[in-house]
Order: sequence, then structure tokens, then C-alpha cells
Amino acid sequence: MDASSRLSHDAAVARDLALLGLPPDNWPAAVPGPDGTPVRDVLVVGAGMNGIAAAASLTFKGVRNIAVIDSAAPGREGPWLTYARMGTLRSPKTLPGPALGIPSLTYRAWHEARFGSASWEALYKIPNALWVEYLSWLQRVLALPVTHRLALERLEPAGRFLRATLAGEDGARIVFARRVVLATGRRGAGGDVWPAFVDRRLVPELAAHTNDDIDFAALRGKSIAIVGGGASAWDNAATALEQGAARVDMYVRRAVLPQVNKGRGSAYPGFMVGWDALPDAERWRIMVYLDDVQSPVPHETVHRTLAQAGFHIHLGAPVEAVARDSDGVAMRLEGDPELRRHDFLIVATGFAVEPRAIPELAAFADDIATWGDRYVSPPALRRDHLARYPYLGPGFELTERSPGRQPQLAHIHLVNHGAFLSHTAIASDIPGVNIAAERVSTAITQSLFCEDIDALAARLEAFDEPELEGTPFFVPEARR
Repeated sequence: MDASSRLSHDAAVARDLALLGLPPDNWPAAVPGPDGTPVRDVLVVGAGMNGIAAAASLTFKGVRNIAVIDSAAPGREGPWLTYARMGTLRSPKTLPGPALGIPSLTYRAWHEARFGSASWEALYKIPNALWVEYLSWLQRVLALPVTHRLALERLEPAGRFLRATLAGEDGARIVFARRVVLATGRRGAGGDVWPAFVDRRLVPELAAHTNDDIDFAALRGKSIAIVGGGASAWDNAATALEQGAARVDMYVRRAVLPQVNKGRGSAYPGFMVGWDALPDAERWRIMVYLDDVQSPVPHETVHRTLAQAGFHIHLGAPVEAVARDSDGVAMRLEGDPELRRHDFLIVATGFAVEPRAIPELAAFADDIATWGDRYVSPPALRRDHLARYPYLGPGFELTERSPGRQPQLAHIHLVNHGAFLSHTAIASDIPGVNIAAERVSTAITQSLFCEDIDALAARLEAFDEPELEGTPFFVPEARR
């Protein structure tokens, strides 16, 4: 497709926004910070799909004094070109993406403008690289105020504000904000899960997590062990073999892989919109069920891996210990005295959810409420790892363990995988991204409006635009 088609599509987006009156003028009161400098109404951390959607939804509500930051370079936001080592998204191509109800902002509209409708019809699933291009286009076409290569290091309370310490190429800087949205992805809810049986001294020479930047070229001709049997384990197995690894052995605790993706059975608007209205006991019961059954590996990922020579899977093979020996990595399976030896270990055990371990929230760690603080499950449904999920309010806001100790937590909105139990997968997966954006932007809009009501009321009273001027019924202000 030529450049004129893409420019025409950009013009169509601009017209759609103009027809809807978007974005409206900024309305929150201008507020100076403790140092006298202007305060941002909202700091959005993360410029991936959730950060883009949240920022756009805020501007569509007239909250435009915002900043969006991302630690990555432009086009490298999110996992898509780093540790997400599948070739395409796992979601169906028909999902609208972070379009916020505007057809011209959908992935399909962008794809057809760039490649034509025939390309769209022939497409099976969206390639990761194209998804990143689409998200970059959204940043540009919506004129979002994104600053790249700028990371949030620490949040602290500062009176009625939040004090954000940012680190970038030019050093550290301090920004004050009234609200903060942490759209920091799956890894941003507590880091990676490393099993206790793995000797961490193997890292980085002999071991890595699937979420690390792995130099697969250096593993050419090597024997690789993978612990875990989820989708990321298979993606990394396929990637290693495609790039020349001699052999990959995958060790899976389960004797049978999960067969049905129950999560897809919940990917409809009623489930995603209605979830947080359920009683805690009901949310817990269903989440325990989904957590227990787990999700299967996508069939295309299985076929991709099986197409490579040198792949070996060991089902019903729980690992007892992994350590270094003279030949590299030595692995012991439960009930098997014989050591398995490999050149390198890849740990594929997913992401941790532990809000008190999120580095940038260290100043608030002891005060963040978790589900374990709020809900006591029946013994049969006890799941300690689920109890560590943060207990979020209706707008994704963190809540206090002890009311009154740290009220500024209500101004931090966790729009990442940590929201899963409180809000289901709307902050984790593509199907719910628009719902998550609307929910967090509405909550912030309402809270800023209530906070600013005195200034807004004064602005209302000062509004003086004579409607009847030029008619026989106009009365000057002095005579009213």
C-alpha cells in the first residue's frame, strides 16, 4: 500500500476524533507542587497497549495534563520484540485492540490501510512486529505525550501528591503527580518466578529466565534444559532450536498438558465488565478454578516446536534440584538418582505477583493490602500464591492494609497483571484492554473532579458568556 493510503487513514482518524469532539479541552485545576513547579495530573508508567489505552482514554475525558514514560526505546515497549518469543499474537486477529470504540483506531483498520483488505483476509494471526508498529502508530496518531528511555525508580508520598523519581539518559529527575497509573505489564506485578530448587548462582553464565534477554546464538550446538511446560517454555524451546541448539529437553511437572483454554471461555464483555461486581468469595472460587486448570500451549506453538529436530519433552518429571557441576548444569528429578546434565538452563516458570516486592513501590510496601489481608478462603480453596495478589479498588487503585496509614495508595492505579484477581484479565490480555482503560480513566476523572470541586465551582460561577446579547431581551450585567 502506498504512503497516500496511510496518510488518508491518518486523516480519517483525525476526522473521527473531530466528529466526536475528542479530545476536549483540559479541565482539572492547575495545581503547583511542593517545589512550586506544575504538577502532572496523571503520570502513566508504561507505553505499551495498556498505557496507550489509559492515556488516550484520559485525554478523551479532558484530563490532558499527563505524562507517559517508558524505559524502552521507541518501538521496543512491552514484551513483543523481547521475551515474547512467539511469532504472532496468541489472540484472534479480530480483536479491536486499544481502539476505545473508534473503528479507525482498530488494528484491522490500520492493517488494511497499510497492506490492503486482501492481506487482512489472508492473515491468520497478527505478527508481533506488526503489532508493535500498530502500537507505535497509535502513540503518534493520538499525539500522546510519551517520553522514552525514562524509567520510574521510586514512588513516595509527598503530602497530597506522589513524588516520582525518574531515571533517564540525562540522569535522575523528580516529578510530582496527583495520580499514577502503573501499566507495567506482566513483569511489573512482582518480577519473575524462580523456583527454590534452582541454584541462582548459575545466572547468568549457565541459566536464564524466559523473561531475560537470552543470547541464543551463544547456545548454538549446546544442550539446553527447560523447566516448565507453559507457552513461554515452548516458545523458548523452538527459538533455541531454530537458532542452532543441538538439543532441548523440557521438564514438565504435570503428567498431562492442559487441554482446554478456559480463559477463552471468559473473554466476553459480560465476564470482563461484571467480574469486579461479584462478591469476594465468588471471585476467589472461580479464580482458583482457572488457576488450577491452567491454560494449554497454543497448537501452532506445539507444531512450531515439534518441527525442530532435537526436541525432547519429559512429562510427569518434577525437578528436585538444579546446580552447577564440572560439566555445566546438573539436574536431579524427583525419585530419580541419575543426574541429567546440560550446558544451559532456561527457567520457564512465569511471573510473580507480589505487590510488596515491586521495586518502585518500596516506600509503600508494608501498607499495600493483598487478597490474603481481605479474604479468608475455605481450607479446600486455599492458594497462598493467589493470596499475595493486591486487593484493588474499583478503579484499579491500591488499597491500605490499615485504613488511614497510607491514603496516597488510592492514587496509585495498578493496571498490570497484578489486577487479575480483582479485575480479571482486562489489564493482562488484549480482549479487555479497552474495558481496563475506560475503568481506570473514569475512576481518575471522578476523583480529580471531586478533589477540584471548589475550583471548578468557582470557574462555573465565573462563567459569563451572554446568550441573549444582540436580542431585545439582553440585560447588561450591571442591571441584572
